[in-house]
Amino acid sequence: MNINNNIGSWFFKMRGGLWTLIYVIILFMTRHTDPEIILKALIMVLAGQLWRCWAAGTIMLYRGENVKAENLTTTGPYSLMRNPLYFGNFLIGLGWSIIAGKFAILLFVVSFVILYVLIIIPYEEKFLFGKFGIEYKNYCSRVGMFFPKVWPGKNIIGKFDADILTRSEVHTMLTTIIGTCIIVAWALFYA
Repeated sequence: MNINNNIGSWFFKMRGGLWTLIYVIILFMTRHTDPEIILKALIMVLAGQLWRCWAAGTIMLYRGENVKAENLTTTGPYSLMRNPLYFGNFLIGLGWSIIAGKFAILLFVVSFVILYVLIIIPYEEKFLFGKFGIEYKNYCSRVGMFFPKVWPGKNIIGKFDADILTRSEVHTMLTTIIGTCIIVAWALFYA
């Protein structure tokens, strides 16, 4: 294992704690915000959580401290982008940042790019390429990291297991709801 794998592994294991740290910093950067801006930001947060739910129900197995995959998922949101769970996180975090203010937006976007785009995603992709080889390489050539390269056609419909939402995604849903309520209250009443 080279140092990049060690760094990637550490950041992957700590991604939940790092996400919490970014949230707390954004929370303390929050200033009084116009209710109309808050409403628009809440739509983004909701879209991010719904996107995560779709991705979680499609991938089936994703929680844990180590990168793992039994199968290469290429349907549902994975037919549009390779990282729909992280895209959902981006929408949620950006929504919170919009509520907090322009400096929070800058902090969030820079943090997201460093944490996910430069460290965690390359670490995961190295694992997936090692496990699935040419199948993963072909998938990457068809599907962008966060944006579609082409419309996937029938692959947008895929297996979906709603039970995964209660087994694995409920933690994220509760965190999103509680975190959003706190930051909205802070922006309306305390900042």
